[in-house]
Amino acid sequence: MEADRLNSPSTSAIIFEVLGHQLHFSQDPNSKHLGTTVWDASMVLVKFLEKNCRKGRFCPSKLKGKRVIELGAGCGVAGFGMALLGCDVVSTDQTEVLPLLMRNVERNTSRILQENPGSDSFGSNQVAELNWGNDVHIKAVDPPFDYIIGTDVVYAEHLLEPLLRTMLALSGPKTTILLGYEIRSTNVHEKMLHMWKRNFEVKIIPKAKMDSKYQHPSIQLFILRFKPREESIEIMTPVGQQIDEVETSKAEHGEEEEGDGSSGLDEVDDFDGEKVKEESMPVTNLQKGKLGEWEARRYGSMAARLLRDVKIT
Repeated sequence: MEADRLNSPSTSAIIFEVLGHQLHFSQDPNSKHLGTTVWDASMVLVKFLEKNCRKGRFCPSKLKGKRVIELGAGCGVAGFGMALLGCDVVSTDQTEVLPLLMRNVERNTSRILQENPGSDSFGSNQVAELNWGNDVHIKAVDPPFDYIIGTDVVYAEHLLEPLLRTMLALSGPKTTILLGYEIRSTNVHEKMLHMWKRNFEVKIIPKAKMDSKYQHPSIQLFILRFKPREESIEIMTPVGQQIDEVETSKAEHGEEEEGDGSSGLDEVDDFDGEKVKEESMPVTNLQKGKLGEWEARRYGSMAARLLRDVKIT
């Protein structure tokens, strides 16, 4: 897993601007626990929320007071993004990660409240221990939640079933699950999708709905909706089921569908009513010799993968 690390081991903090606020997240990439690093998928998810918060389901007026739980919160980036939109968040992780997570939550909460005294736009963010599959921990956070979120929580096959069972236990009939992660193992990715599809309605958020800078072909965001329990007969599902992509149908805007073989789904209210069109990743001008922080992180990740995959003989 070391080769997949996206941050320099010497980086102890990430400064991340969200919704006009400059947030500071401490991290410890040198620790033995993966949860002490800020992973890129969390930044992609938060920037997606920022882009789509002017109207639609992710606007503050609709999120105000919604109960959100973040699984595998790590440094707390994704959960804090939801709190900035007015949600009451419970950020959870294992015991070893809680001190760092709590420090990040307390420091950024204090910063926001000092910058906006008397404002009620910020929700709340508390920290709790939650080991996946632990009934005592699950009961203690008082499910069900309106939203379950998580980023880069899927990286090993043995975690898939405990994660799924935990999401089911935290869900109610109207719970929405928002997950983001970077594909590192095709095998784990396929098994994860089949398992999710068996138990949830699964939709992929298209790249056009993400922030134009904070996205990458290997990072995907998913929206899951709970299926009735009687439909969830098995945890594992056979290979071959296809995952739908969240799209806005042109027919919704009085336009004819182009012959590209795609069709709009009926959950247009997930977003702001714009037409969805896939966009390619912005091309970085390397001739100028300058890379932004995000581009540098992504090129570092690509280089790490090449070094991992290339065998010198």
